[in-house]
Amino acid sequence: MTYETIDLYEYFSLPKGRNAAGTLTVYARERNPEIKEKLRPAMLVIPGGGYEWVSRREAEPVAMEFLYGGYSVFVLDYTVHTPHPVPLLEAAMAVAYIRENAEKYYVDRAHVGAIGFSAGGHLCATLATMYGEACVKEALGNRAALVRPDAVVLSYAVITTGIRTHGGTAKTISGGDAALQEKMSLEKRVTKDSSPAFLWHTVEDDCVPVQNALLMAEAYLKAGVPFDLHVFESGGHGMSTVNGEVTDGDYPEVVARAGKWVELALSWLASRGFKVRVK
Repeated sequence: MTYETIDLYEYFSLPKGRNAAGTLTVYARERNPEIKEKLRPAMLVIPGGGYEWVSRREAEPVAMEFLYGGYSVFVLDYTVHTPHPVPLLEAAMAVAYIRENAEKYYVDRAHVGAIGFSAGGHLCATLATMYGEACVKEALGNRAALVRPDAVVLSYAVITTGIRTHGGTAKTISGGDAALQEKMSLEKRVTKDSSPAFLWHTVEDDCVPVQNALLMAEAYLKAGVPFDLHVFESGGHGMSTVNGEVTDGDYPEVVARAGKWVELALSWLASRGFKVRVK
């Protein structure tokens, strides 16, 4: 297996702030000489943390699920405590890096997805809807054409920065600027060219209200963009893979049902062509 960490700022020769992160951890299978070479879909994992920290329980445990599902996986450690557009630029660099290095990691360039959780879901949805921003084109030039994900998975994601938002996320990504906060209300940024999305949430989420997923689904419906929406009755916020890897005990059965999101997301992605292919 290839396991390495890439400094995205160094790779793209861009200036890096003093406290910036912008690194990508790679989990990719190496070529097996005993079998025919395979091309794999790629998944960029964007953990949550309110744009104030990066959750480890939404990083490697998620990466392992998609690695087991046949993907080459890349986990983004993005800069926190900083407003837009820094996190978006780092996510954009990550997708462009994956496509530029598709041959190295045996990745199918036409099937590069991203998954985000909570505030990381907000960043993932920003990537899905605002990949064409001027700041991305300014930073990456012609490589900006590589940035749009082919599909995204939005896991109990912060979407709106309006009344149903998560206050800390909205405040940090906007830097307290009212106009920028309005801009980062992503249900208002959806267009017909936004990346197709798989959304899942729980009714009982008392941190990021379920209305965030519903608002995004409604925006996708109006724009005519394909999406899948799954709302589970029980379960709180930040459940990640909803299994023993991310908890000290067992989830009650009524909550454990939410763990079906992994199987459902993989199935939805497969229906959109995210499959291992013999080269």
